[in-house]
Amino acid sequence: MNLISNKIKIIEKILNFLYPNANSSLYYINEYTLLISIILTSQSKEERVNKITKILFKKIKTPIDVVHFSIEKIKNFIKNIGLYNIKSKNIYNLSLLLIKKYNGIIPKTISELESLPGVGHKTASVFLSHVSNEFVFPVDTHIHRMMFRWKISNGKNVKQTEKDAKRAFKKKNWKKLHFQIISYAKEYSPSKKWDPKKDIIYQELFNNNLL
Repeated sequence: MNLISNKIKIIEKILNFLYPNANSSLYYINEYTLLISIILTSQSKEERVNKITKILFKKIKTPIDVVHFSIEKIKNFIKNIGLYNIKSKNIYNLSLLLIKKYNGIIPKTISELESLPGVGHKTASVFLSHVSNEFVFPVDTHIHRMMFRWKISNGKNVKQTEKDAKRAFKKKNWKKLHFQIISYAKEYSPSKKWDPKKDIIYQELFNNNLL
């Protein structure tokens, strides 16, 4: 076994033990509200987003609901979230486009999703990881950090990290790993005040001369 496959074996064993049923903690009601939730989490914590969406989704559940509100009104709903100015415009414009071009139904391909306002590659991938069987491996800041700490990727950029992660891990495990690694990163390997001694996977890789 080579260095990477030895690492993967240890990483997956620990993740499967700690998070056998890892899943999203995002609050949503349907596919539309899921997409809105993912957009809102950009540079914002899930906990804060969930607090707001639990109120927001009583008023907005479909693209048509959004048309009854102005961008200013949407801004008011989400003003406690980072980048709320641009996010409120994107939610409004995205909803209009979904109605005009897709009859209110969210498309299920990466390219079509990325053509929607406020939907980049990561957002599109995260959405598909929730709603389809397509093989995607969304890389957020947590996964990007872990791939670098585990020396699976060089940390240059998220695109490269995604390629490296897809190469290292088996396709059938991508969806589960996406949620597992995020959970692990938050709990054991944060970006601030990181203590390598409390980072179980890091310690295990270090002790086995895999770093």
